[in-house]
Order: sequence, then structure tokens, then C-alpha cells
Amino acid sequence: MAETLATHPGAPLGAEAAHGAEPEHGGGKRRDFLKLVTGAFAVVGTGAIVWPFISSMNPSRDVLALSTTEVDLSPIQVGQAVTVVWRGKPVFVRHRTQQDIEAAQQVPVSELRDPQTDAQRVIKPEWLVMIGICTHLGCVPLGQKPTDPHGDYGGWFCPCHGSHYDTSGRIRKGPAPKNLVVPPYTFTSDTQIRIG
Repeated sequence: MAETLATHPGAPLGAEAAHGAEPEHGGGKRRDFLKLVTGAFAVVGTGAIVWPFISSMNPSRDVLALSTTEVDLSPIQVGQAVTVVWRGKPVFVRHRTQQDIEAAQQVPVSELRDPQTDAQRVIKPEWLVMIGICTHLGCVPLGQKPTDPHGDYGGWFCPCHGSHYDTSGRIRKGPAPKNLVVPPYTFTSDTQIRIG
């Protein structure tokens, strides 16, 4: 009779049920699928939570807009200089006179503390573009206005510690160790530059 009960459809499953073994009707496949779906939801949920934090580390649109500055050169007369802002720093743009250019080109590089020829610092000789921050302690040198002191070399003078720069922005006298920095810039036309 025990044999008949084991084969009867309504009868217990016998020894397999007593020992906790799984019946063979797809339970393992279902568990694998549920694990896969749960893992996928966990990954998507983690990404949805973490992405705003990662995105907040990128520079904002206004900062990206300031990464380049366009300068119209047409109103700047020969001998004049303007100051524009690029990435929060003052940038000196000077329309040099022929005398300024010749003075800068005639300096022997061996006399310079930070040796650079004038040609290495300009794209077009008549236009000098450089960051207006003294390389000693970060002051802003004078020399942009006609009434400013231009130092012993006709360029810029930092009154804080007495650094003198020439008409190419190179350090000639005083404690500054380096020339005024030339930022990356390009001419987009004969009368326009893009800094940055």
C-alpha cells in the first residue's frame, strides 16, 4: 500500500520532501532570474543616487563660459593697453609701439633672469597678451594706464616689492623670479583674439 500512495498524484512526495530537496520543476531557474533582476535594480538605483553627486563636481555653465574670453582689438590704439578678465585673473593686452617692439627684440637673452625672446612671447609683434599678476607674490603690476609708473624698462612696475618688467613683460629687476605669464590665446581674426 505504501507503494501505491507514493505513486498516487495526491500523495506526499516521499523521501525527497522529508529531506528538504527541491522538486525538479524550475525553482532554480526562477531564483537565478530573481537574483539577476534584484541586482540590476540595485545597480540602477545606486547609479541614480550617485550620479547627481558626480555631476555636481563638474564646473557650472557660468564657469565654463569664463574659460575663454573674446577681446575686440579694433578700439585699442597704438600705445594703448586694456585689462580684461579671464578665469578671474587680469589679462593685460597692449598694442605696442614700434619703439616698444624694438626695445623688446634688442635685449640679449643672456641678460634675462627668465630667458625668453620676444618672439616666444607674442604671436604678432604689435600685440602683447599676458596675465597681469606679478610672479613674486601675486600683486597686480602698474603700467596699463599712461599715468602709471612703467618701471626702468618701459613696461610694468610692481610697487609692492619693486619688480620691473620690460615691454615684453619679462622680469628685469627686483625679486620676481619669472616673466609675466602669457596665457593661451589665438587670433580669430585680424582684430579679435580668444584667450583660453
